[in-house]
Amino acid sequence: MNRKFTFLMMLSLAGQLSYGQTATPGRKIASFDNDWLFYKGDASGAEKSSFKDAAWRKLDVPHDWMIEGPYSQDNKTGRGGGYLPSGIGWYRKYFTLDAADAVKNVAIEFDGVMANSDVWINGYHLGKRPYGYISFNYELNGHLNFGKGKTNVIAVRADNTIQPASRYYTGAGIYRHVRLVTSNQVHISTWGVFVTTPEVSAEKATVHVKTMVNNIAAASKSVMLQTTLYDAAGKAVGTASKTAAKQVAKGDTVVFEQDIAVANPKLWSTAAPTLYKAVTQVLADGKVIDDAANSFGIRSIKFTADQGFLLNGKKLMIKGVCLHHDVGAFGSAVPLSAWERRLQALKNIGVNGIRTSHNPVAPEFLDLCDRMGFVVMDESFDTWEANKVSRGNDGGGYNLYFKQWGMIDQRDQVLRDRNHPSIVIYSVGNEIHDALNDSTGFKKYRDLQNTCHKYDPSRPVTMALFRPNVSKVYDNGFAKMMDVVGQNYRENELVDAHTAHPDWIVIGTENGHTLTAWQALRDHNYMSGQFLWVGVDYLGESDWPNVTDGQGVFDRTMGTRPLTLQRESWWSDKPVVHIVRNSQATGRGAGLVADWTPTDPAAYQNAKISVYSNCDDVELFLNGKSLGSKAKPADDDSRNWEVPYEKGSLKAVAKNGGKVVVTEELKTAGVPAKIILTTERGSIKNNWDDVAYVTAQVVDANGVPCPQADNEVTFSVSGPGAIAATDNGDLANHVAFSEPVRHAYRGKCIVIIRGKGEGKATVQASGAGLTSSSVSINIGK
Repeated sequence: MNRKFTFLMMLSLAGQLSYGQTATPGRKIASFDNDWLFYKGDASGAEKSSFKDAAWRKLDVPHDWMIEGPYSQDNKTGRGGGYLPSGIGWYRKYFTLDAADAVKNVAIEFDGVMANSDVWINGYHLGKRPYGYISFNYELNGHLNFGKGKTNVIAVRADNTIQPASRYYTGAGIYRHVRLVTSNQVHISTWGVFVTTPEVSAEKATVHVKTMVNNIAAASKSVMLQTTLYDAAGKAVGTASKTAAKQVAKGDTVVFEQDIAVANPKLWSTAAPTLYKAVTQVLADGKVIDDAANSFGIRSIKFTADQGFLLNGKKLMIKGVCLHHDVGAFGSAVPLSAWERRLQALKNIGVNGIRTSHNPVAPEFLDLCDRMGFVVMDESFDTWEANKVSRGNDGGGYNLYFKQWGMIDQRDQVLRDRNHPSIVIYSVGNEIHDALNDSTGFKKYRDLQNTCHKYDPSRPVTMALFRPNVSKVYDNGFAKMMDVVGQNYRENELVDAHTAHPDWIVIGTENGHTLTAWQALRDHNYMSGQFLWVGVDYLGESDWPNVTDGQGVFDRTMGTRPLTLQRESWWSDKPVVHIVRNSQATGRGAGLVADWTPTDPAAYQNAKISVYSNCDDVELFLNGKSLGSKAKPADDDSRNWEVPYEKGSLKAVAKNGGKVVVTEELKTAGVPAKIILTTERGSIKNNWDDVAYVTAQVVDANGVPCPQADNEVTFSVSGPGAIAATDNGDLANHVAFSEPVRHAYRGKCIVIIRGKGEGKATVQASGAGLTSSSVSINIGK
């Protein structure tokens, strides 16, 4: 079969449960997040066990010290880093180990350290990893102290002094989770379980489990591997056992391959993301000595040159967005519930795909995509060897290390991520500036693609090509060797390329928000999908005084804008109607706002109104008087009216088949009078990953939102809660996110609450001249 043309992949991909596990009969996985000591700056000798660190700051990780600020136009990170500080940060942690663990394999796992990390255990240097986005681990054997009263110390140095280092915000420090893993000396390799399904149908699936087992013990060992599959209800649906053909000698690795049939499987899809679990156990002398649990979803994927992307044999138009790894006020140290909030908002407007731009993400982010039903383009690099972030010899990011580390980091990303059912394609680069018109450029791409295929032959590989007609990669043979041809923007060029090469599989890797860009996907069945730039505003890549890039479908706080409303009308499956107006009343499309409250009503005479809707007919009413009905345009453009402004109510009524299915009404706001607090979650758990977002909306005396309000709002919390951060949608915000005071931006701002105990926490908001408000949040275990 020609992989270039069809790339048929029938697989069930398991995300290894590397997050939030507890002890099992075979191994112990303990969170290593709490009780670190931190120092901002360099500290000579801090890797040594005897180093004096009593004055260092106590904190838990994940921790991003860069987001703490302060902002300054003089900071070396510049526009790419959002004008936030850079430098060196040190972390140290003391811990003890049971005497019984002296005969175990002990390893530490980091999900990410930004950047150029060095790690020591009891003064011994374990290694260096330049790429801040990659997950890595070190075995600590031979360098540990065991038993009561015998202390160990881990030391981590993170260095991002060379700036500018990125085109977008990176964060700094141990900004993702850390674990300590204790296993038998005969154990399953790190990321050593790979689950696929070579056969999938509604009646039967064949689950193929490939497992690597290592032996670091002095003696050889006879081992057996047993794998059991469980459905979502916890019921066993299949099992297989296999004994190694020979004893596993010291330093050797044995590979087990098992096929397990599952009858009447529930297939994973974006609409029904059903997950199974595979529990793999290593047995010796009849006892379980190691195990691993992996969630997985049974599904088939297929990229084709004529139908685009197929999921479980049916065409799925990938309606995707690109996402950077920061979440506004949290920087790069992101609680899981903050990601869940973002993904749910995107899903609500019809998004079903995520491109991880332009680097590996935290593993729990992919777990969320598995559970929530997103397909993912898993991207690895923004740069290869060419410097994209500065001119001359100043600065430089990953390009300084790609030659030595590129294939290693690509390998480790694939090994870690290949078991997630959400991932359907890898991208090995974004707008790469290395020369792609000679053998060296060809080799770099081919080596990366081959690395992906070696460790995961089940998925295709692409990259986000930059101005391919200019660089001639459509003509010089470069695009021809790609599994899937991906292009950023210039959507009609990709259409033309497929017309010239109908055997090419194509996808939009980064796309604009225009109507013509949407039509390029809508009107061409062979187009696999698009990923909008960008799903949510992100820190960096902005010119002072702005510190946030504002091209998002949503703003930094997940506030909507006209762009959100238009996209929902194109991508949502539910009835949609939204009203926007031109705030200047001149030039259709400029200065769009979604309110009926002009800043200067006397000068605002003739309002230009656009209605975004996917419904058959929309009728517009001004203060109860009909302004006429308009049918849905064939090209999906907005329906437009010119309306003499009148204070009061503007209402859109949308119908399908003559029946009203959805309405929207905008009202003119009066003078700001009070604050209304609302929370999306009335209960959270008392842990780092669970937070509640509370929105403060400034309204008039009648409760109508005041879109021009910029009042200063002060937040406080009583009870077992704490303010994690405050924020608003202002691109030029320079106030530290830790401050409890925030200006309303376009009438609203947010406070984010984290637990610090159990019980009821009360959040209050006040502002000069405004009636205060409060809301309660229950915080549990």
